[in-house]
Amino acid sequence: MDTHGRLTVGKLLEPLIERFGFTWVAGRDAAERPIEEDFSWGSHPKVVGHLNVIHHNRIQVLGRIEREYLDGLPAAERAALLQRLFDSVSFAVIVCEDQPIADDLKRLADRHRVALLAGGGRSNELVTELRYVLTHMLAEKTTLHGVFMEVTSLGVLITGDASIGKSELALELITRGHRLVCDDAPEFARITPDIVSGHAPPMLQDLLEVRGLGVLNIREMYGDGAIKKSKYLRLIIDLVPTEKYGGEIDRLHGDAKRREVLGVPIAQITLPVAPGRNLAVMVEAAVLKYLLWARGRDAGRELVERQRRALDSGHPFDAV
Repeated sequence: MDTHGRLTVGKLLEPLIERFGFTWVAGRDAAERPIEEDFSWGSHPKVVGHLNVIHHNRIQVLGRIEREYLDGLPAAERAALLQRLFDSVSFAVIVCEDQPIADDLKRLADRHRVALLAGGGRSNELVTELRYVLTHMLAEKTTLHGVFMEVTSLGVLITGDASIGKSELALELITRGHRLVCDDAPEFARITPDIVSGHAPPMLQDLLEVRGLGVLNIREMYGDGAIKKSKYLRLIIDLVPTEKYGGEIDRLHGDAKRREVLGVPIAQITLPVAPGRNLAVMVEAAVLKYLLWARGRDAGRELVERQRRALDSGHPFDAV
């Protein structure tokens, strides 16, 4: 971003150049161009795609097919099309597949402050990878305090006050075959309208702090299978001391509600913490309950229905 905190073309392209090995050929003045738009979730075709002068992509990709098409046009038509390409909302043009770059593209890029990049790789694969990378780069992001794990294939964030035992619980879950994504400060990004994805920042990857043991490298201790790089957030489990737990617990359904993360409602289950409770088993049960609930199964509702049928039958004390 520039000194005013705005996203610029240069700051957006910098990680792409590093990741894909692009060369900045022309239009270097584009680096300071501010990007005023809000690119929702990044994967929308308006951000990146093959050459399109009708519905302009902000990053236009030209491969062999596009170059051959341009080269086959009469000179006047080619000049008009390229003028529309560079005199548009596009702020970058990437010529891939190691195609030669004509001088007229370089001149137009300099004139219109459009970044002209060159690189290798097949255009179809490049567009797919760019959309994936930009989805995460441009997504809304936040950091939440807790331990983010994969439990029985589900992304689960364990939250609670300091010293309540989140890390110890995570360590026990790891020994039971579940996987760590991030301890303490996982980062989350909204990558589609209804999906929040979480991962560990580089500083915290593979690490878990447990009081009395210090910082543990989970990958080195338990192997690669104990680590998950990223996961969609589907469930939050909030640990609360029993003495601080307010209100009556719903005996049929437990303490289940929704919590918004980046505008997406995420299921949350509150577990009272008390001596003698096996929290690892309860977390596993909470995950399985959520998975059943997602398939339309609700044990509390089934019990109510059984009772209703028993009362309707005139034999309420009979087993149903």
